[in-house]
Amino acid sequence: MERFFDIIFSSLALFVFSPIFIIVGIILRFTGEGEIFFMQERIGRSGKIFRLYKFATMFKDSPNIGTGTVTMKNDSRILPIGKYLRKTKINELPQLFNIFVGDMSVIGPRPLTLQTFSAYSIDTQETIKKVRPGLSGVGSIIFRGEEDIMFGISASVDFYKNIIAPYKGSLEEWFVLNKGLYIYFMAIIITIWIVLIPKTRIPWKIFKNLPKPPEQLRKALNYST
Repeated sequence: MERFFDIIFSSLALFVFSPIFIIVGIILRFTGEGEIFFMQERIGRSGKIFRLYKFATMFKDSPNIGTGTVTMKNDSRILPIGKYLRKTKINELPQLFNIFVGDMSVIGPRPLTLQTFSAYSIDTQETIKKVRPGLSGVGSIIFRGEEDIMFGISASVDFYKNIIAPYKGSLEEWFVLNKGLYIYFMAIIITIWIVLIPKTRIPWKIFKNLPKPPEQLRKALNYST
């Protein structure tokens, strides 16, 4: 049933957002390095590797520079127009193609690179592999400002591996164990809500039994009991 809605939503969204695709494509073609799309291998359902599409927001060789596939706040690898595309999440729109062809779902665990996926425990990895990754999802909603968290004393790969990844993994496991149409539609609604009101605490009120975040993340994640 969720796959049926994935096809419907992605088809409609591709049609509605087609003018944005054209405008952003033209801007990217004549700025930065001239690249329109960024394609990267991600881990999908059953561990299958697929190519994820995004609008290009960073230098082409960014995965081989600095912190690799972990992006920090004010990352020097981000292009000027890329900052706006990332903040508004417009850079994620090309993943509608991934949803349409079945690599992804509208809602699911965030599809990760091998570097970031390996930060999860083996048990968490096996749980996440049971479902299609998503354009948005519970983990993405709670960590909507992840790049802002990766700043100052938190701006390190070790902080990501030891603090962020374990908790994000527990959120993704929660989703897999509780997934259904209610979570699917509520996650879509909340995703739209947080784009308009980023500092909202509504995710904690809707998904009341989520795992509690560690102390180091509670303020950054607007945690509310």
